[in-house]
Amino acid sequence: MRLLLDTCTFLWVITGSSRLSVRARELFQAPDHEVFLSSASAWEIATKHSLGRLPLPQSPERFIPAMREHHGIESLPIDEESVLQTTRLPALHRDPFDRLLVCQAIVHGLTLLTPDPLITQYPARVVW
Repeated sequence: MRLLLDTCTFLWVITGSSRLSVRARELFQAPDHEVFLSSASAWEIATKHSLGRLPLPQSPERFIPAMREHHGIESLPIDEESVLQTTRLPALHRDPFDRLLVCQAIVHGLTLLTPDPLITQYPARVVW
């Protein structure tokens, strides 16, 4: 399985949070699964950090790549096809970061690992 982590899922994985469901933890830890973090999530984390809404132990430009590498998570760049796919999504979710994650999952054939119930209404593969 090829998994795309939602931003909060990534944060819960790297901190060992109990908010991560048992199923999500099992899917993330399965050795045969490829796991990705979107550049959109890195952007969201950096934005929230710069606004003082997300404290991090070090700067986002050091923290995010270090945590990805430590946990075996690949980076997924933002591509034009995924961005343009956002114009075809119904307006069910207002968060532009989440909308882009849905589109990346659709375009790249990934399963989005997220606790967000609004995202399940989109035509992407979603698990939690």
